[in-house]
Amino acid sequence: MSTYPQPVPVPPVPVPPVPVPAVRPALLVRIAMRPMTRVLNPLIRKFAGRRHFPMAAEIRHVGRKSGRAYVTPVGARVSGDVAVIPLTFGNQSDWSKNVRAAGGCSIRVNGQDYAATEPRLVGRSDAGPLLRSAFGPMERASFRLLGIKQYLRLRVVPGRSDR
Repeated sequence: MSTYPQPVPVPPVPVPPVPVPAVRPALLVRIAMRPMTRVLNPLIRKFAGRRHFPMAAEIRHVGRKSGRAYVTPVGARVSGDVAVIPLTFGNQSDWSKNVRAAGGCSIRVNGQDYAATEPRLVGRSDAGPLLRSAFGPMERASFRLLGIKQYLRLRVVPGRSDR
């Protein structure tokens, strides 16, 4: 018999999720772009994700409360096995919250479908090398002009393209 005391099993303590500090869109985006988005999104949604239309990708995600399927146009790019999406309207947009809550989504960029997982918010300084590999200098300059402070980084795996 051992003289050492036997360890007492300790039930795991649930770790509450770390709240994400809200990043609001810049003033220019709130005043000028949000109203334009309501008008332009229906048009952009028709072309988003298609080959030869690199301006917009198509995110397919599920509502975290409703369970409803949504399709949202975003300005995503893929570089290697990573997709990066500028969060023009901040990290509190519904689609961004849905993707993070679900742990992923599917994305269509330039006619190619991807399964996207491991969503992670990345600040401007940490995203530098990824942005340089995925976006051109004019696009990166427009991100600074629009005051974009965060990006959503996703791990992607190519899927089937049937459109």
